Order: sequence, then structure tokens, then C-alpha cells
Amino acid sequence: MNIGITGTGSYIPTIISANEDFARHKFLNRDGSEIPYSNSQIIEKFEAITGIGQRRYAKKEFNTSDLGYFAAIKAIEDAGLQKESLDRIIFAHNFGDITYGKTQADTVPSLATRVKHRLGIANPACVAYDLLFGCPGWIEGIIQALALLRSHMAEKCLVIGAETLSRVIDENDRDSMIYSDGAGACILEAGYDTKGFLGHSSATYAKEEAYYLYNGETYDKSASDTTQYIKMYGRKIYEFAITYVPRAMKACLDQSGIPIESVKKVFLHQANGKMDEAIINRFYELYGLQCPDGIMPMNIHTMGNSSVATIPTLFDMVRKGQIDNQEVNKGDVVIFASVGAGMNINALVYQI
Repeated sequence: MNIGITGTGSYIPTIISANEDFARHKFLNRDGSEIPYSNSQIIEKFEAITGIGQRRYAKKEFNTSDLGYFAAIKAIEDAGLQKESLDRIIFAHNFGDITYGKTQADTVPSLATRVKHRLGIANPACVAYDLLFGCPGWIEGIIQALALLRSHMAEKCLVIGAETLSRVIDENDRDSMIYSDGAGACILEAGYDTKGFLGHSSATYAKEEAYYLYNGETYDKSASDTTQYIKMYGRKIYEFAITYVPRAMKACLDQSGIPIESVKKVFLHQANGKMDEAIINRFYELYGLQCPDGIMPMNIHTMGNSSVATIPTLFDMVRKGQIDNQEVNKGDVVIFASVGAGMNINALVYQI
């Protein structure tokens, strides 16, 4: 059975936060001590490593489920299908809806249920549920949808990845500059006119790697704030990612039977520019090759890291010709790959 993506959509928040906006932040080390560099030096080094010059934040009145809904509407319209024909809505996120100015995550009802409600879908057989899998959640949602489609438990699935990380960042943490908001979605249908999905790979490393990303208190030890913010051990994540993600990509591609020379694009989770470059180079080194120019589209420099939303927004933008010098065409073979909290990794080989 050939299964393919028949529609995509994304929502890019309209509030632009440039690196210069962090100039007045009081950045601290994990132990609360002051960093012995000026903010301009910190920001300059940050941009050199991550490639991020600006990021997008959602308006105060929008939550994660709103962003997911906006992306879903575009994907449904792009696929040209009736909303009532959807069999599954899978919503990948990590923090639920966090109302601006609040600290508590809201996940009841599920974000997928909220999207179904806003879409006005009456069909009770359209099952809606959420997926927590870190940044690779959107890819894992596609893998789950594939299983449903191949087992004839569904014919049309909507997979959404959305996040509002701007609501869970510690202003005293340098890593707060990485995170952003956004949403992407796609429609998967059976009966596709190319081979569609050709292979996939997923893994969870949960020994010492389990808490490389975690929730923790502000680095400002003098504050009475007990809010939990997103935290990470950046160096450990970098070393983990450049080791295991290329291997997952190779396992996935080898499973598909597609030669690496036939791969037209590689869509990596937009986590860190330097890290993504290391991943793609190591992937090609596993085949004794050099990475071809232009094979890895990037939008992190203007979008930041929106977790589960990075790959679906990037794919939608390339698919619709919204990134300079990047395009995909019918029949092209592409790879999706991601890494994130868990530590989870996954990869997909897909023929457009």
C-alpha cells in the first residue's frame, strides 16, 4: 500500500524577536553565578554556534492548540479533502497549552481534541489524541499514522506538530535564546501515486541520556520563583545527536533500499545550526561521501527552534517554494530526521 502526504500547512507566528532583544537579560550560569562575558559577547557567540538571528513568538491570545489549528486548516485545504473524512488527528507537543502570563500547562481536553472541536468535526470515529515524544514528536506521529493506515484502521490522518516554547523559558538562561513558537501539519492518505514512505527508524535512549532535557527552576537563586522552565545540557545533547542521529538515518535509508545518491533533500530538526551541519556531514561520511551542497534546507536563522514544529514548517515552506534556492518535486526522495527529549531519535525516508 502506497501512503503519502497529500497536503501540508504551517503557521509562522508574527512576533519577531531578534537577538538584540536579549541585550538587557541577566544571563547566569547553572549555579547562579554571573557569566564573565558581556551580553553582546554572549549573543555573538550564540549566533555563531546556532545560526539563529531571530525567532518567532506567538501573540498573547494564541496558545499551542490555536497554532496547531491554524496549520491544520491549511493542510486540509491543501489536500482538498472534507474535514469529516479524517479518521485520526494526532497532535505532537510537549507542554500543552500555556496561557500567556500563566505557568500551568493545560492538557485537558487534549490539544488534538481542541483542534477537532475548532474544526467542527462531528464524526465520533475521528479519533483525536496527543503525542509526547520530545522534538521528534511530529515524525513519530507520522510513524503511528502509517501503522494505522497500513493496518486499514484509518484512511486519512492529520498529524500536527506545534509548540509555544516562549512560555517556558528562563530569562536568566542563555539557552532561552534558542527557543521559539510555531506549528506545522500534514495529511497522510492511502492510495498515493508514488511509493510514498519507504522506511523508518525510532529509538529511545533513557539511561544517563534521559534527563539531558528536563524541567528546572530559574538560574536566579535569589528569586522566589518556583516555576519550572525548559532546561538542557547542551554539550551532552550535541555529542549524543551527532553520534546517534546519523546512524538512525543510515539504518532507515538502508532499510528503504534507496541509494544515498538518490536522496534529494534531508530535513533535519532545526535545533542548532552547527549541530545539524555535523549530523549531515557524519551521515554522508558513513557512506564514504562528502555532503552535497544544498541538500539540507534550513530556516533556523529566522525561525529559531520550535521543537516539534521545526520539520513540518520547514517541509511546508520548501514544498511551497518559500525558501530561496530550495525546492522538492514529485518523485524526489527525502529524509526526515529528528532528536530530542527522551532522548529520542527517529528518521523517515519518503518519496514525494
